[in-house]
Amino acid sequence: MPDLLRLALEQLENLPPSIWLRRSGTLYLLVNAAHIGSIGLLIGSIVPLDLRLLGMLKPGPLAALAPVLARTAAVGLALAVLTGAMLFSVRPLEYLGNSAFLVKMGLLGAGTLNAWIVRRGQAWARVLDQGRAGGAMRAQAGASLLLWLGCLVAGRWIGFL
Repeated sequence: MPDLLRLALEQLENLPPSIWLRRSGTLYLLVNAAHIGSIGLLIGSIVPLDLRLLGMLKPGPLAALAPVLARTAAVGLALAVLTGAMLFSVRPLEYLGNSAFLVKMGLLGAGTLNAWIVRRGQAWARVLDQGRAGGAMRAQAGASLLLWLGCLVAGRWIGFL
């Protein structure tokens, strides 16, 4: 690991919020619970949306459901990233040495990039306008489902390594 990165991570570990989290089991528990809840919000929104886009779930009009579920997933992602960064700050050097953490970060980045591409693409506009998903949107929804569920599994894997 480059010296500059190691120094930055050591500084991060010595910031007051990181120290508070390490010293307070209750605070760590609450942030960890918020992280899990945020992940639940993200997965609980993105899985039904992806399944609906794939045509495997028919609970209601896609044009009405898609924007709500996408916004809810975005809020879940933002909160998960915030709380995850707080948890990371407690032991950053250890996490960077954990292969499951690195896999999770890669999947998180790929899932976020996929979501960004979806929201900027013509296929998403077609979903909102016509209420149905074409082949490109179904492929992106399938990729989304795999990426986010993979991220969830990798996150749980961290504690086992």
